[in-house]
Amino acid sequence: MSTEKENVSDKPDKSLNFIEAIIDNDIREGKHGGRIHTRFPPEPNGYLHIGHAKSICLNFGLAKTYNGKCNLRFDDTNPLAEDIEYVKAIKEDVKWLGFDWEDREYYASDYFDQLYAFAVQLIKKDKAYVCELSPEDISNNRGTPTRPGVESPYRYRPIEESLHILEEMKNGKFKKGERVVRAKIDMSSPNMHMRDPVIYRIVEAIHHRTGNKWCIYPSYDFAHGQCDALEKITHSICTLEFEVHRPLYEWFIKELDLFPSRQIEFARLNLTYTVMSKRKLLQLVQEKYVDGWDDPRMPTISGLRRRGYTPSAIRNFAERVGVAKRDNIIDLALLEFSVREDLNKNAPRAMVVTDPVKLTITNYPDGKEETLTAIINPEKPESGTRHIPFSKTLYIERNDFMEDPPKKFFRLSVGKEVRLKYAYVIKCEAVVKDEASGQITEIRCTYDPDTKSGSGKVQLKVKGTIHWVDSEKAIPVKVHLFDRLFTKENPDETQEGRSFLDNINPHSVKTVNAFAEPFVDGAKPLDKFQFERLGYFCVDKQSTDSNMVFNRTTTLRDTWAKINKK
Repeated sequence: MSTEKENVSDKPDKSLNFIEAIIDNDIREGKHGGRIHTRFPPEPNGYLHIGHAKSICLNFGLAKTYNGKCNLRFDDTNPLAEDIEYVKAIKEDVKWLGFDWEDREYYASDYFDQLYAFAVQLIKKDKAYVCELSPEDISNNRGTPTRPGVESPYRYRPIEESLHILEEMKNGKFKKGERVVRAKIDMSSPNMHMRDPVIYRIVEAIHHRTGNKWCIYPSYDFAHGQCDALEKITHSICTLEFEVHRPLYEWFIKELDLFPSRQIEFARLNLTYTVMSKRKLLQLVQEKYVDGWDDPRMPTISGLRRRGYTPSAIRNFAERVGVAKRDNIIDLALLEFSVREDLNKNAPRAMVVTDPVKLTITNYPDGKEETLTAIINPEKPESGTRHIPFSKTLYIERNDFMEDPPKKFFRLSVGKEVRLKYAYVIKCEAVVKDEASGQITEIRCTYDPDTKSGSGKVQLKVKGTIHWVDSEKAIPVKVHLFDRLFTKENPDETQEGRSFLDNINPHSVKTVNAFAEPFVDGAKPLDKFQFERLGYFCVDKQSTDSNMVFNRTTTLRDTWAKINKK
């Protein structure tokens, strides 16, 4: 019996994305013996962001679907921008997302000797040469898409001379920009990348892995395809901007007679209210617009992790977005929906008051304390219950009370009744104000002892329910209320002379001192909660037992959608 479809995806045909359809067809045709091998190839010149997360999920996901393998390979060909800090952060992010490269951790620098030999091989075939034009002249001589380029006067220098100068470059005889190695292809090609591209250049920097062994480094375009070939990658998944690079990669593979990896391009992830450029994210960090790469307002994986996003939420988001052939922009609300969906199922509940005002129950016995019971997560009854202290003096949210409420205000006002969640129905009798400011300092209420939640007695029906904490037993906490970092859907949409920085939201974070029910006491960094009626929150990584800090992950619903409709 034929086994040619053994590794074919078990998804129904209608649900296959175009990459899976290509892979299925390759397997049916017996390419590479049905073997599937992908790779995730980040450059260690910054932290990964949500766009990289989509690529991680795609490459490792394809390997899992087809019982194949996925390598983690760092394209470390530019020591001027790379750092071991970024390498460590990238590895942490990939693992946190739930993926394992096992023993297949590679670096372009692993192949520097082989890549140098490839450059020698091309020169010997008269397919490359050493050029002495300045970087400016090389750029100017490339021409335009409608005008052919100008050949370098060094294009036809003798092979032995190019080989000798390349050796001198390797030995450090020349300074940056004085010599480069260029492939000899076609200066009139309509594809600008084929017009004698630079494949080796001098870089005066210490490499984070090879130290000062090399002073010349392969270009990204020269290293990328050859590394795929050396690792025998069957399907090289890239974003659309590399589509025009593919003819160059294929030219190198043909001239060097290497393993023919198949490059497939897909649309990169673009999100509203977000910038995805590493250069711009680095600018935000360096110019102190944010507090580092893991600032919870950043779209970096480390920033999302610190904000309270979960690996499953990001994986589900990537699945929802899917794989497209054309660039599009995804609404940030879809990412926020994905994390809400996950946290609603899994996050324990707690009551926290972020703008407290004192509430006194005047007819509650002095000195009396009760312990009320509430479920930890109604979506997971097996999570059990939590105990909430209750006494005469509480804190409620200031905006849960209005002296002169509108008609459909169902919270607390003088003469009106509401239910304290998990507790009793109360009625506001009076308020106390500060004489100087006129601000309300205390709300005085009475309660009905027969309305205790869960008591089994006939419950008094009221339209409003508000949350609260016991003023004596509440835990003081600090809460960061994060909002979107940019005010425009497209932060790059600016007037002349302005930049994306002019679209930064000046109110992207607000820090408040709050009070939480004792249930949160002892929570560890990155523990997640739903603060009832407020949203989803995560314990900040810098939080301590004596100074608890929470980051708002997201609100309970898409409040921005309402704002944009007004």
